[in-house]
Parts: sequence; structure tokens; C-alpha cells
Amino acid sequence: MSTTTLVTTPTFARHSPDPWTLLADGGAGPVRPYDDRALPYGELLARIPGADALVAGMDPVTAEVMDAAPRLKVIAKHGVGTDTIDVAAARERGIPVVFAPGSNSRAVAEYTFGLVLDAARRISASHTAVTAGDWPKLFGPELHGRTIGVVGFGRIGRLVAGYAGAFGMSVLAHDPYVPDGAVTAAGAEPVPLDALLARADVVTLHLPPAGEPLLDAARLTAMKPGAILVNAARGGLVDDTALAAALHSGHLAAAALDAFAVEPLPAGHVLRGAPRLTLTSHMAACTPEANRAMGLMVAEDVLRVLGGEPPRHTAG
Repeated sequence: MSTTTLVTTPTFARHSPDPWTLLADGGAGPVRPYDDRALPYGELLARIPGADALVAGMDPVTAEVMDAAPRLKVIAKHGVGTDTIDVAAARERGIPVVFAPGSNSRAVAEYTFGLVLDAARRISASHTAVTAGDWPKLFGPELHGRTIGVVGFGRIGRLVAGYAGAFGMSVLAHDPYVPDGAVTAAGAEPVPLDALLARADVVTLHLPPAGEPLLDAARLTAMKPGAILVNAARGGLVDDTALAAALHSGHLAAAALDAFAVEPLPAGHVLRGAPRLTLTSHMAACTPEANRAMGLMVAEDVLRVLGGEPPRHTAG
């Protein structure tokens, strides 16, 4: 029986053939039903029984999927966050979950700081106005001398902190899993979350989701008046309705979001009508360099597991 790797995400090997070639040359038989969209859940259930390996993107990989896959030996997340995969269910079934930590850190950090600049200086707003025939002079604050609060001080957060330092910003950081000494050594001041929100002119989020929104209505209200919020991590970190209210009231000067609790963002969503808000389509990781690195990391681990070797990057 030949080995089959079912690829559900159109972004795998999109900007480099190397990950696809690696799987093919390694005898893993990559198959992707659609090049332009993710595999629908119902079709995933129909196709997964014939798969030995699964490479998934943002689509959910549930216990139901695993139970429909008697041949499945490994699940690979083409990305960094594994929150769309039921890792506990995979562990119970003896199926390793592999992913690509660090592969897109620089891409996401650069994009995050681009969103900071856009929100502060209203670049996208000016573009929209000019293309509509207007010619506004939109004012926004300089970043030099301001304070940025980085929530989540892993690879991405530390890179963002470095970019902020280069702009002459003071850096606050909150991460309960990073020792204060490591934060200080990276040039940031470790502070509790509520203190960060009260002091920061700009807040950026770099955490996985954890059930309830991290920034609910109370915490958004506790942010410094006139602050900017940037989220290129996960949509569930922010209460969308409360954020829209904070923008409408003027409590927050601006926000920029690249991740949402429901994607694509539905028509009529509360955020679509909020002022001084930049919305992008979960594309912070979309660089050719990150795409190639991410694909190679998961392809290598898929081949290792299928070959009877332990993977290098496992989740959970």
C-alpha cells in the first residue's frame, strides 16, 4: 500500500516547491485536492481514511477526523499555533502532532510593526481617501519617545521589542512564562498585564488564544486613553464588540488587526464599521521565506515519523 500525505491547506509549498518535492521524493505521496482553498471539513472526513499523514492549515483537526483515519500516523500543522488541532485527542490515539516553531517569527514581527506604523500614521486611511478622490492631511503621533507594551515575549515579541527600540520607544513586556531576568536582558521592562495596559501608548499581542478574550471590555477600558492596539496573533484574544465600542468612543486612538475569531470576517461584523481600524486577512506570516521554511520543517518531520524516527518539533 502506498503512503499518502493529505494536504488540506493551499499555502503549503506555495512559494517554493522544495517542501512538496521533499515529501514526494521521500515516498510520502503528497495529495492536495484544492490549490486555491482549504479542504472543506466534510470532504476532509471523506478523504482522511486513506491518509497516512495530514498537513493542515487553519482548518480544524478534531477527534472525529482522527477516528475516521485508521492509517493516520502523523498530523502536521503548517504553521506555529496548534490551537486548531485537538492535540490531546491525538496524544490519546498515539498520533504525534508536529509543527514549525520559529519558521515565521520574523515575518510576523515585521508585519506587526508595519501595523503599528499604519495605525499610528493612518497610512491605509490616507490610501483609501486618495483612491476615492480626496486629499486629506491625516496627523498621527511619532513613535520616538512613546512606550510600547509587548504581551507575549517569545520569538515574535522579542523581535517586535527590538524594532521598537530602534524607533526610540521604551518597551514594557508581559509574559508569565518568561523570567523577569530574560525580559530585562532583552532590553524590556517586565510588568504585570494591567500595569502594561495602563502605561503603554501601543499594545501588541503575541500569545495563543486561551478560551475567554484576554482583552475583554474591562481591560480595554483600562488601557491608556488614546492608545493603539495591534493584534497579529489570534482573534480570540480580543473582545470584538468591546474593541469596536472603544474605537467609536475615542478611548482608543486606533487599532490594527490581522487575526479574527471567525475567518473570513463575516459581512456585517461589528468591526467592519469601527473607525480608525485597519483590518487585514491573517497574512502576517505570508512571506516566501517563511513559507519555504515552514513547509520544509513540517515535511521533514512527517518523513521522520513515517520512517519510524522521532519528530524534531512536537506539540503538547
